Amino acid sequence: MGGYFGAISHRDVGLDVFFGTDYHSHLGTRRGGMVVYGPETGFVREIHDIENTPFRTKFESALHEFKGHIGMGCISDTDPQPLLVRSHLGLYAICTVGIINNIDELIDTYFSDHGHQFMAQSSGKVNVSELVAALINMKENLVEGILYAQEMIKGSITILLMTPDGILAARDRLGRLPVLIGKHPDGSLCVSFESFAYHKLGYEDAYELGPREIVALTRNGYETVSPPGKEMKICGFLWTYYGYPNSNYEGVNVEVMRYRNGEIMARDEVAQGRLPKVDYVAGVPDSGVPHAIGFANRSGKPFARPFVKYTPTWPRSFTPANQEVRNQVAKMKQIPVSELIQGKKLLFVDDSIVRGTQLRETVDFLYESGAEEVHMRSACPPIMYSCKYLNFSRGNSDMELLARRVIQELEGDEGHKHLDEYSDSSTERGQCLLKSICEKFGFDSLGYQSLDGVLEAIGIDRDKVCTYCWNGKE
Repeated sequence: MGGYFGAISHRDVGLDVFFGTDYHSHLGTRRGGMVVYGPETGFVREIHDIENTPFRTKFESALHEFKGHIGMGCISDTDPQPLLVRSHLGLYAICTVGIINNIDELIDTYFSDHGHQFMAQSSGKVNVSELVAALINMKENLVEGILYAQEMIKGSITILLMTPDGILAARDRLGRLPVLIGKHPDGSLCVSFESFAYHKLGYEDAYELGPREIVALTRNGYETVSPPGKEMKICGFLWTYYGYPNSNYEGVNVEVMRYRNGEIMARDEVAQGRLPKVDYVAGVPDSGVPHAIGFANRSGKPFARPFVKYTPTWPRSFTPANQEVRNQVAKMKQIPVSELIQGKKLLFVDDSIVRGTQLRETVDFLYESGAEEVHMRSACPPIMYSCKYLNFSRGNSDMELLARRVIQELEGDEGHKHLDEYSDSSTERGQCLLKSICEKFGFDSLGYQSLDGVLEAIGIDRDKVCTYCWNGKE
């Protein structure tokens, strides 16, 4: 994934950009960058590796250099950015979030006109933001260029582009990610992925871009320079998993949606007579916790925290290269509360079950700590397809997904013709999937939230929510 934050004002915005970008650190763990512009200093830019050290720590010592009335920053799980670009359209900075599925085709098209080149990374790949800039530069102005780039790209791309005069914010063609504008009482403007990032800086909600819309921000205000499209497919996983609890997208708060989602799961289990007798309902830290709170409130079962994660010395961004070390770190972070585990029947709610990498370790850890029963619930349906539009669940193959692997084990290639049935726990195939995963991981029972339940919890027009990872519908 990735996040972005930009600000423009008659005053210095360096600190706003620093804190606003830092508040997007939950969206990526690889690269962090900042750029500001001032009339005396010009563009000042830095990009750092944040895999083992947080964004804030990397940039604190250089904050005095980031002085200017306009700036932006980004957290990236892909390429180093923001980039500085000089072309016939002038000098500008650019950062992007999204996925380009036809990147090789676009590069070949661009290279067909002799004399063009891209800087290659060590892997030989091209920086996505550099490619987007190259597409933008094929037109006569920045707005036309952005529209052209989005039209050419298969996948999704959200763009922030900064010139000495202002910021152009462009939401993806189908609005898969949010772009929000905040306004400060002193007249300053900002643009952000997460709304809470600017609330903490004193900005108030001003505007939320529609799909495909491009908005220009200057020191004197903001205006739409390319109107929104009618079709939207915002990512449903924003609310289920990777959106931050304090943020709102399309008017729906993340934390509130998660409570509601858990309540709907419990409501449906009670109505179907499937709710097991347990001592506690618990959430798998961290994003499973609010779903579990909603589940506990509706089911009448007490909420507890049978284990917590120890993160002061093992932050989320720590990613040792050795798999054995990674597994050991995962175990070291799980600290049991023995009094809430020994002899207890526990029902855990997680935000999702994607690859199942740590499920076995978690269940073994709970049984080793004395649990009598462990029941698992996923706050969303089985994930059947790797995301084509964002990289939060992206993999080399759908077979990396737990549900697809188990289906392959059950029926071979034939099973993948019946994914709709496997996604529905009321069908024979759906029950078979649940039973097989329970046997594989040692759960006493397993349940998935239904697609209808997730969409009910989000509460906006279901046709405007992307559900591709669950049902394969684009």
